[in-house]
Amino acid sequence: MTKKISLHEFQSYLADRLAGAGSRNASGLLGIQAGTEHWLLDLADSGEIVPLAPLTTVPLTKAWFAGIANIRGNLYSVVDWSAFLGKDATPQNASSRLLLIGTRHGSNAALLVTRMIGLRNIDALNPEASAHDQPAWANETFSDNEGRQWRKLKVRELLADDTFMNIGI
Repeated sequence: MTKKISLHEFQSYLADRLAGAGSRNASGLLGIQAGTEHWLLDLADSGEIVPLAPLTTVPLTKAWFAGIANIRGNLYSVVDWSAFLGKDATPQNASSRLLLIGTRHGSNAALLVTRMIGLRNIDALNPEASAHDQPAWANETFSDNEGRQWRKLKVRELLADDTFMNIGI
């Protein structure tokens, strides 16, 4: 019989394997999709990925604040990542996921994303010129061989951003 492991253990295993592979970025990159945009996060900052849990709406919050989710007894504030970026709201369906980004940094924050794309190899991406008008948490851009553009999300900088942290209207 096969031993069952938790998603967190599996992610730790993947991070260890990536570190042992000697890639330029030992922690690896996780690809996500928010609306039509593609994003990259350092695997070490990505946290846990969970299916969309029921969300409790919170009155008097900004439209991009999706609500509060109870994940195994812990409450997480959920931001609709696409809506936060000024795009259409993320449809809440079977492919939608919650990316628990703040746990490592002492914050129970989660991003509602359209779908998970999976691990990305930094060696397969081409750096592009940084846009100076982008916030510090999103000022790196890459492209892949299929012509897709990827923006890198810096979680620590996002969690320190006043706009992201101010959910009240």
